[in-house]
Amino acid sequence: MSKIPLTLIGADKLRQELHRLKTVERPWVINAISEARAQGDLSENAEYEAAKEKQGFVEGRIIELEGKLGSAQIIDPKTLNANGRCVFGATVVLEDVNSGDVVTYQIVGDDEANIRERKISISSPIARALIGKYSGDVAEVQAPQGVREYEVVEVQYI
Repeated sequence: MSKIPLTLIGADKLRQELHRLKTVERPWVINAISEARAQGDLSENAEYEAAKEKQGFVEGRIIELEGKLGSAQIIDPKTLNANGRCVFGATVVLEDVNSGDVVTYQIVGDDEANIRERKISISSPIARALIGKYSGDVAEVQAPQGVREYEVVEVQYI
């Protein structure tokens, strides 16, 4: 199985979700199923069906998270020594060559990506274009509206 890259913070969030699923969601679902069973005929019991469906989701997510954490390659961006190169975990300040707009993104794993938090997936087109670039380099990104160019202003490991 291949390693799944995660930042330290991303791995911690997945661990927290796994803990919540095991300690809160799973017991709640088990209780909901037993209460629905106590109502009698299960063939026409909507509460029972809903609880069983929720149980399937919870158990599936637990298996998924355990698998991801088990095969995770956890990277602490603060300990990176990439000599100013854009790598997984780096925070990159970019300037749009055409508009002059400046944005800052952190390159993270697929499960951590959240554009509102300025975290982009390592598999996104912009992150793939940035990997290996240094401050001053220009990255060409294939966007839906055509090729966009971004100059790497600064690379940080925070």
